[in-house]
Amino acid sequence: MLCALSVALFALITWQVHVSGPLLTPDHALSRAVVRAVPDAVTERLADLGNIPVAVPVLALAMLYAARRGRGRAALVAGLAMALVPALIVPLKDWTARPGPLEPWAAGYFPSGHTATALMAYTGAALLVAPHTRRPWPLPVAALLTGLTAAGLVLRGFHWPLDVLASLLLCTPLLLAVRWAASAAPAAPPAGTGRAKGRVSRRSSRRSSG
Repeated sequence: MLCALSVALFALITWQVHVSGPLLTPDHALSRAVVRAVPDAVTERLADLGNIPVAVPVLALAMLYAARRGRGRAALVAGLAMALVPALIVPLKDWTARPGPLEPWAAGYFPSGHTATALMAYTGAALLVAPHTRRPWPLPVAALLTGLTAAGLVLRGFHWPLDVLASLLLCTPLLLAVRWAASAAPAAPPAGTGRAKGRVSRRSSRRSSG
């Protein structure tokens, strides 16, 4: 249901951008109201959270961790999902050729590649790590990092709000696939659990024999 809804909304937004439909009017108004409302020095740092050299290594470390904990398939799915991002984003940028809020002479702003990179990298990493944490902190942290990236992009004028929203919708099916793979993989026991169980079993056996 969520997958179908995200695809439908993404298709609607993409169509509106491509034909310069009425949905762009509130999009432009919102952008004009918030662009540079926060100092550039702050929003540029937030937008940088979506840079490939910043976000992708986080996912790579989570993939390595998950693979070492017996979740190799989930790590592979997360890596493939991340690799699909540029394969989807780049053709859409070329096709829609949308100008930027502060650069009307340029093109290729829809959808937002930085938003997609941040969402896939941070949330993908969270889904891989979450089964091995005692508290559910990975997903809230991933949501915060993605939200900060999106806010930085819009506030700085690097992207229109719809560029960011479209990327979130586009990546939703990919993240659902990662979530499925992560939930289907067996969780590895915490380090030392097996040895502890073995010691308990040996002690029980000695008591029974005695």
